Amino acid sequence: MTEAKGPLTDRAEAGTLPDEDVHDSASSPKRRKLGLILGTAAVIVLIIGAIWFIRHQTYGKYQQSTEDAYLQADSVTVSARVSGYISEVLVHENQDVKPGQPLLRIEAPDYPAQAAQGQAQINLAAANAENAQALIGEQEAAIAQARAMLAAAQTKARFAAAEVARYTPLAASGAEPREKLATLRTQAAQAAQDVAAQRATTEGAERRIASLQAQIAQAKAQGQSARAQLEAAQRNVRDMVIRASVAGRVGDLSARVGQFVQPGLRLMSVVPVEQLYLEANFKETQLGLMRQGQPAEIEVDALPGMTLHGHVASLAPGTGAQFSLLPPQNATGNFTKIVQRVPVRIAIDADPSIKKLLLPGMSVGVSVDTRSAREELERLKNNQQVRREAAK
Repeated sequence: MTEAKGPLTDRAEAGTLPDEDVHDSASSPKRRKLGLILGTAAVIVLIIGAIWFIRHQTYGKYQQSTEDAYLQADSVTVSARVSGYISEVLVHENQDVKPGQPLLRIEAPDYPAQAAQGQAQINLAAANAENAQALIGEQEAAIAQARAMLAAAQTKARFAAAEVARYTPLAASGAEPREKLATLRTQAAQAAQDVAAQRATTEGAERRIASLQAQIAQAKAQGQSARAQLEAAQRNVRDMVIRASVAGRVGDLSARVGQFVQPGLRLMSVVPVEQLYLEANFKETQLGLMRQGQPAEIEVDALPGMTLHGHVASLAPGTGAQFSLLPPQNATGNFTKIVQRVPVRIAIDADPSIKKLLLPGMSVGVSVDTRSAREELERLKNNQQVRREAAK
């Protein structure tokens, strides 16, 4: 089979075509192919760069992320309220508990005895009040009798005074002897004294009522005091059984049977694992557009390849340094500016089955979408510009 030859080939074979022309003619297709590849690559790079730039301007620069984030839970420290010896520990380490579930019992015989004593004092105060009330009934009868005797004495005194008034002119005229008048005057004086004595007796009986009423008030006060002591003793009796205040999981269990405990002694912790939240420490330069309610994406180191969702619950009222044990005093010595971090609490919006896999203290990475506040920032900038122009 004879291979076809072009004019240039024939000229080359004939020795009439220069060597440079032959080389240039052979490399031209390769150059065009290389230029096409480079041009295509440049176009692709430009397209990718444009896409990246557009995405960065519309999405990327509004995503604020940090690796300085950890799962947290508001753990409840369980401690004793009364003194005594632990008689029974009703839970074990890492056990799930419900609100109100008994955790342990403390043996303290003094508190039931104090409760019984308080109840006895209440009964005694009630009996004293009833006795004083009964004496008031008796005294009211004595008052009625005294008032009746006072009325009789007053009647007798009025009669004696009338007799003296009637016999006085008769004795002056000699119709009646003066001895009779003297006797009547003596009787009238005695009757007046009897009236005074009965009035004093009546007043004393009436004042006795006030004294008995004061005794009733005193008995009621003693009853209230005894009732308060009873409530305190009953509370101590209830506190002999320590119960869980929240639902969670028992951790850091240090209580042992036979251990003597005092009020405030830490015995265990209850961690509400179903109420976990995320605390992310963002740089202060990342908080300009961060607002409550913005969505967040969460990646837990313990769950590789899984992205959880959440939202910003709240922002701390200050940087972490402000709430440290020794806040920095930047007014002393040399100063080096350091970017501060602000704790941001993020709620986890995940199924309960996923939350069961999460534990406080786990490291996570979080990214917050702050696009919802970009218009607000632009509005603030415009307002500031307007105020500056108005000030000029």
